[in-house]
Amino acid sequence: MWIFQDGANQIGRRLQVKKRIGLVVKHDEMALKKADEFEAWLLKRECCVVRKNILPLQGGALQGSRDSEAFPQRATPDLFCVFVLGGDGTFLSAARWIGDLEIPMLGVKFGEVGFLAETAEENLFKVAQSIIENQFTTFPRTRLTARVYKNDTLVRSVTVLNDIVINKGALARLAHIDTDIDDTFLTTYRSDGLIIATPTGSTAYSLAAGGPVIHPAVSGIIITPICPFTLTNRPLIVPDSARITIRISPKSSDIMLTFDGQEGLEITSDNRIVVEKGPHPVQMIALKGQHYYDVLKNKLRWSGSRI
Repeated sequence: MWIFQDGANQIGRRLQVKKRIGLVVKHDEMALKKADEFEAWLLKRECCVVRKNILPLQGGALQGSRDSEAFPQRATPDLFCVFVLGGDGTFLSAARWIGDLEIPMLGVKFGEVGFLAETAEENLFKVAQSIIENQFTTFPRTRLTARVYKNDTLVRSVTVLNDIVINKGALARLAHIDTDIDDTFLTTYRSDGLIIATPTGSTAYSLAAGGPVIHPAVSGIIITPICPFTLTNRPLIVPDSARITIRISPKSSDIMLTFDGQEGLEITSDNRIVVEKGPHPVQMIALKGQHYYDVLKNKLRWSGSRI
């Protein structure tokens, strides 16, 4: 965990340099209205704002309806932090935008509780004041890197925060997915697909497919089969030091590989997918008094009371 704290002399020097703040906003009426207000608030505090309003994904790319200044294709290292106004999907888009840069990120929820939102929109300005004064901590969230090879030639390398998913088409037969861990054969999953998820992604598609919930501080990678033909194929947690290699049997066809549900490509038996822990985690801003378990209980609608 990183702690950002400055002495009086450092604060004085810091006030002389404008902070560049990233602002990624869901294309939603409430979020856009709050973003306009928040951008004006930041400008009054002599911050530079790099803003993008996210439209529905098109081809896995960030789409925007308005930029407050030239919005780079990728984030730049000089960004102080990124505020994400929207849901978990918007946060995943923003995480993909920052790439391998470990820029602190804060999710601000609108509507239903999101697993990746640290605060609600009604608390935004109070929280933002503390952040621009450098009074915050960050908590690293593991990312995965997936490298896709075709006949031993690298054709795609993608980093994800939630998961990598192998899915068969609606009319395709069961997929046959050969899986190795650290060059040791594990099994051939005969299933509708396979999910490889981070602890952060344990509450996404993997959970819906019967996978476990894992606290983000736990080191591990989850392998969850989707509707396996063999009922003894259960979700498996492996060390985050593991290298997972996947191949599709020639018996399989109409197979897609997706990254965080936002980008995908068709794969065949000519492809080999290697998944490992990424070297650059997402640095999520953590607020005092906020607890992961509170979000978990609210999102999963757990009930009960203390005795």
